[in-house]
Amino acid sequence: MADSDGEEPEKLKFNFLRGIEADAGELEWPAGADVVRKALSESLNAKNVAFLLGAGCSSYYAKGTDFFGDEEWQEVGIPTMAPLAKEFTKARTADEAGFPTAAERKVLIDEFGIDIGDKEYARNLERLMELLFSLRFTLSRSKLPKAKENLKVVNSIIQKVQAFLWGKCTNGAFANGDSTVGTLYETFFRKLVLRDRSLPRPWIFTTNYDLFNETAMDRLGLPYANGFSGVVERRFNPATFRYALAEQLDLTNRKWSAVDGFVYLCKIHGSISWTEDDHGLFPIRETAVSKGQEPGKVMIYPTPAKQNSSLGSPYADLFREFQSRIVREQSVLFTMGYAFGDEHINNIIYQALTIPTFRLIIFVDPTLEGEVAKLRALNDPRIWIIGGSGPEAGRKAHYFDTIIEEFMPQRPSERIDDAIQKVLEAMSSKKAETPPADGDSE
Repeated sequence: MADSDGEEPEKLKFNFLRGIEADAGELEWPAGADVVRKALSESLNAKNVAFLLGAGCSSYYAKGTDFFGDEEWQEVGIPTMAPLAKEFTKARTADEAGFPTAAERKVLIDEFGIDIGDKEYARNLERLMELLFSLRFTLSRSKLPKAKENLKVVNSIIQKVQAFLWGKCTNGAFANGDSTVGTLYETFFRKLVLRDRSLPRPWIFTTNYDLFNETAMDRLGLPYANGFSGVVERRFNPATFRYALAEQLDLTNRKWSAVDGFVYLCKIHGSISWTEDDHGLFPIRETAVSKGQEPGKVMIYPTPAKQNSSLGSPYADLFREFQSRIVREQSVLFTMGYAFGDEHINNIIYQALTIPTFRLIIFVDPTLEGEVAKLRALNDPRIWIIGGSGPEAGRKAHYFDTIIEEFMPQRPSERIDDAIQKVLEAMSSKKAETPPADGDSE
């Protein structure tokens, strides 16, 4: 439709970059979505498929109203690391419960020359956590007079960060009736699991410690392995990643068939449902999470420090699984909501790129600097970068909702489900319109 001056409105475009194979890489909505959908459909049928879901997948802004009734964008999911870091590290005129006190900030400045309000930490909570765990590691082994006192300050801030993250992952619109983000995850898994049963099951790796993945699969009735075994006490056991779920077809001939929809879930940065427990062979337990619960010894480390706990279970096992899966022949790794801010993960991805049959499909803002710019500069046809403007104002091509709704192929079962739903609705309305015959019982 032309505007008032008779000119055509500017069409929204997004980027689909495929290294030297691509030209400018710009595609128009909505026709360009078909091009991406066809390419992704082929990639989703690769022999080994893995997904890396970052913080962006659990964040979603929806239009709402503020206290005065004015329209504004509101977070109905979990904020990404940048806004979380800004909120936690900002200087306050007076001490607030749950945040670093002025005295604690002064200790960090006077004793270590570190200001947590610096850009490095105020933009990335992972960097702050990495710093704090490094300080804890050093101070716990130091014999200097002030080491014990300074260690208390560092531990206090670590506990506050964990409690802060715990609160963000358990409280919010999503925990008070808003199902927007949860529905997106459910739709994602519906589209994901319908792979040929002769192909290996898909793997979901995530840096998120929320429970959106588990909740979505539970509600859909999808079986999954997350590295824990047991019923009364679920403990971390990496051997479960070697298990598969199968149904018995013929008891006499011992014939088995893989169960459709089985998924492997690997939370490489920990989870709000994991706690440390010194009892038993495996010291990590998975527990139920409820609102208002205290975090306790919760296993959430946005960036595992390169010492102590990251060298042991479960982080070493989880990163080993990630490396093992994506370096296999004919592997495809999809990254969503991940801005390549974790050096350890990035190094593993770079290792995988040395394998000729590996393909990396990135949903990200193509104009980002840093690692994304480096990957783009490689001009490698095995690296696909998809991002830019979305199909309408306020949306982006690389956002989780757009990926699911516009780019992921619609499976035949979805069309069948839609058709069945229409039949049921038609039957229901017809039944409501038809009065019961005489003598019929309700």
